Amino acid sequence: MKNPFIKFSCFLIGYNYSIIKNCSEISVKAVKRYTSALLIICLLWAFIGFSFTNRYLTGNLIASSIGAIIFVIIIIQIERQIILSINPNKWLYVTRAIIAISMAIIGSVIIDQIIFQQDIELEKITFIESRVNKALDSKTKELRSQIQNLQDAIVKKENERQKYINEIGRNPTSIVYSTSSTNRTEKHVTVDPETGNNITTEKSVPVKIINSTNVPNPKISMIVPLQKSINDLNIQKSNKESALLNIRPQLEKDISSKVGFLDELEVMFSLISRSTVALIIWLIWFILLFGIELLILVSKRNENENDYDRIVKHHMRLQMKKLDLFEQMAKN
Repeated sequence: MKNPFIKFSCFLIGYNYSIIKNCSEISVKAVKRYTSALLIICLLWAFIGFSFTNRYLTGNLIASSIGAIIFVIIIIQIERQIILSINPNKWLYVTRAIIAISMAIIGSVIIDQIIFQQDIELEKITFIESRVNKALDSKTKELRSQIQNLQDAIVKKENERQKYINEIGRNPTSIVYSTSSTNRTEKHVTVDPETGNNITTEKSVPVKIINSTNVPNPKISMIVPLQKSINDLNIQKSNKESALLNIRPQLEKDISSKVGFLDELEVMFSLISRSTVALIIWLIWFILLFGIELLILVSKRNENENDYDRIVKHHMRLQMKKLDLFEQMAKN
């Protein structure tokens, strides 16, 4: 038997093609049945993985395709736990059923978010508005406080500037005194007692000279920096006031750009809880996905042992006998 589909099926579900090609039609049909169920599940979860990566992880085409492949690989490995079990116990079935319920819930939620996309977008308007109103008070209070602080600083600077202007108006100039030293020659005339002649002597005497000049009031130079500081504060205040006027549109833009998977999940649950039609659609998808997830489990549970299983068990028994013989030979 050379059937490419059977070969692919064996690769997909983990069966040994060398064994299955020599088995009966019952075993071949079991392979086809498992493969068909697995392909349905893989295609469905490839779509879910692609959509989830593209929508919520903002992945491009390549990233979304990788996400779909990862989901498919996980599903194949989960299903192989059942398919490749020769004598599965009840705990394996219970575990697989729990996984099936979880996967059905996750899958139906993601698919419903895609189906109800337009309804969710409409519902998100109310959701975003509620968040904006919640954040608006604190943001407005903070901006108003900053504007008031800037206004107080401007008033303080303007009062200081006006004080200097008034003082300059009263005293536009100020007298600056400076001192300098010089020497002055003093002559002293004395009479010689012997000759009766006048004797003139000169003496250098230091003299301190005080000069006064009128200079502009030095506080004039402080007016320009103060005015620049006032202008800067006014610009900051104007920016804060503009931000206060535009705070609501900006908050709506910021919040709407950051609505993620959990937010949309909350919106969808709110929509389902208020709409019977939405709840019915979600239940339909949940039941469908849960049924698909259980296809292989139910098929394996109700399947009788076929020749493929017996061959595998036979090979195992032969191998065990070989090992026992090797152990006996080693002891001897």
